[in-house]
Parts: sequence; C-alpha cells; structure tokens
Amino acid sequence: GLAPPAALTGSWFGSAAVLAPSVAVTPGADAAVVDRMPVVVDAPPDAVGCGWVGYLGYGLTEPRSRARVLPPAAWGWADHVLRLDHDGRWWFEALVADDAPFPEALAAELAACVAATPPPAAWRATGVRPPGRAQHRDAVLRCQEAIRAGEVYQANVCTRYGLRLDGDPADVFAEGVARYGPRHAAYLSGPWGALASFSPELFLRRHGRRVRSSPIKGTDATDPARLAASVKDRAENVMIVDLVRNDLGRVCAPGTVTVPELLTVRRAPGVWHLVSTVDGELRPGVPDSGLLAATFPPGSVTGTPKLRALELLGELEPWPREVYCGAIGMVSPLAGLELNVAIRTVEVAPGGEAWIGVGGGITIDSEPAAEWAECLAKAAPLLALLGGGVRAGVAVGAGTAPPWAP
Repeated sequence: GLAPPAALTGSWFGSAAVLAPSVAVTPGADAAVVDRMPVVVDAPPDAVGCGWVGYLGYGLTEPRSRARVLPPAAWGWADHVLRLDHDGRWWFEALVADDAPFPEALAAELAACVAATPPPAAWRATGVRPPGRAQHRDAVLRCQEAIRAGEVYQANVCTRYGLRLDGDPADVFAEGVARYGPRHAAYLSGPWGALASFSPELFLRRHGRRVRSSPIKGTDATDPARLAASVKDRAENVMIVDLVRNDLGRVCAPGTVTVPELLTVRRAPGVWHLVSTVDGELRPGVPDSGLLAATFPPGSVTGTPKLRALELLGELEPWPREVYCGAIGMVSPLAGLELNVAIRTVEVAPGGEAWIGVGGGITIDSEPAAEWAECLAKAAPLLALLGGGVRAGVAVGAGTAPPWAP
C-alpha cells in the first residue's frame, strides 16, 4: 500500500546514490512547487535529508501544442532518504522533530538488504518499432536548410524507438545501473507511468548560490581521439556552451559566469562524448523556479537560438517528446538542486507502452548517414538491456568502477 520508491544513482549531491524508499510522485503543472520548502536547522554538512523528487517534461516549453501520454511534470515530497556516500556507507536522513527516535528497525533491514543478493527478476520487451531512417534523413536535411537560411546555428533532431515492456520498470533500472553505471541515472514511477533514466548528462546543479551546467555535445561510437579532433563536434559543443552561458547569464551575477571545462572527452555507455562545464553565481533573490525558467529546456537537446530551435524541432519531429529531453532530479532545502538531462531514458506508460528517444545535434557539416549511426549507437545499450530480459541479481558493489570510468 505504500507509494513506490525513487532513485538517483551515480553522482548526485556528492554521493553515489540518494533513494527515497516511498514517495508519491504526482502530476503537477510546472516548476513552482520546488520553491515551497521548509527551513531546516541542525543538519550535517553533507546531508540531503528531504526534498522534492520529480521531473519536468520537454513539452512544458514546446511552442507547438501536441497531445502527450505522460504528464508534463510530476513531483513528490520525500521527508526521508537513504544516501550512499562514496565510501560505501549508507545514511538514513529525515526531516524529523527533535524527539523522534532513530529508526533501528530500518537500519537492521538496510544492513540485511546490502548483505543479500537481490532476487532474480524478469521482463520482456516485445514489438520493438525502430525509427524510420528516411524520415530522420529528411529531418536532418530540412534542419540544414534552416541553418543555411540563418534561422538556427544548430538543432538537436530526435527520433524514437517504440516497444511494449512487460515487467517491472524498476527491475530494468536496477539491472541497467548495475550494468552501465550511468553518472546521472534516475528512477521515478507512479500511477502515471515510470521513467528509467540512464543519463550521462548534468543539466543543472545548484549548491548554495553556485550553479553549474555540463552540456554534452559531440559523439563518437568508437574513437575518442577522432572525437577530440572533430571540427564538426567541437563546433557543435562550443555553440551550446555559448547558449548555456547566455541562459545562466540571465539569472547570475555579472562577471560570475565562467567555463572551467571545455571539450573534455568522456566515455558513456556505448559512446564517447565531448563535455563542457559552465559555472555561475545566482543573483540574490533568484529562486529555483527562476533558475529553471531561464534555462529549461536544456540547451544541449534543443539548439541555438533556443526559441527558434524549439519551433523548428516541433515541425521536424513526427512524435512529441514526452519527458525525454526534459529533466529529472531532486531539490533539497539542505543540498540544493540537481537535475539530469532526460536522455538515454526508457519512458513507460501505465499499460506498458514504452519509448526510447535518441537524437543528435545537427550542424551545417552534418552527414545524414553519420547522424543516423549516432542515433543507433546511443540506443544500442538500452536495447541490449531490454532485450536481455533478466536481472541476474548481481549488483555493482560500492567502490567498483563503472564501465564509463576513466
């Protein structure tokens, strides 16, 4: 009878995992809910403690109104969490009164769970519907026509796989995390459906007044050296860095927006990426909702200039993006805000209908065949996961390097 759990794993709030054992994530209209948080006192410096867990769907800001299956946004208040630090220790953290007893029974149960092997689980993916190559090629070519006409400098053209998932999406998520170790993985579910996100990308991190975004732009399936030298991929990344700088500059103090990392090659499941980082310091009085209003949806999955890219993508893509290319994460009165970019994400409707969105940034130098191959490379790990159909009950232990680690 309890609400389902939610999970953030990989690298969140300076920890390896933040789990909400039970949280009712319910549909909501927008990001204003994240500003409604209590004042918490006497908290340890590294604590997450409590907060809003949820997502913002891409459709919240798409100019073209199209019917969607999943809610545009959903949030739930978690008044307690389990946090796994990078030394392998679990912490129970809760928003409680001074005289509340420590949950000894929960501590014992958690110790038993950590020591045990998870039970096997099975799922089945059927009716996989691959995207249409011809439609994707036409969208790429039309996007390049818009670039030549000066409408955009680049845009992130996406397509998607459809399938039916029989089984618990939480089992798929558990196996995917154990298998791939994504940096910014997230799991949410409710009567509205489920999200199993294996994202490698940080959209926003706010700790105190310091803000960070680490856009991914530029991909190679096999050769990191070729990616590092690619004129097309480097240009693609730098254009989005400029867009993120502009977005953060709308709400950060003048002179505080910097780029401490530019064009770093990193490995992610199935591919290599170029990653950059943009930092800033929020102006006094700017709430989290104001930060999100200035930056959402993420620039790396839209294009530049962002507003025209949003319009163009609505014209080019035959399906509306659901949560895909939005953001998933948590906002805590203690630890701040962290959201991923909802890519490499399995979206599941209540009846088991599911989607996997894939895409890539299109520039004037893009080749349709190469862009298609990039979509296939990004989808391959998730299709392999869904096709496996069994969680063997073997988890990655604390301190074990995930496959993408350098």
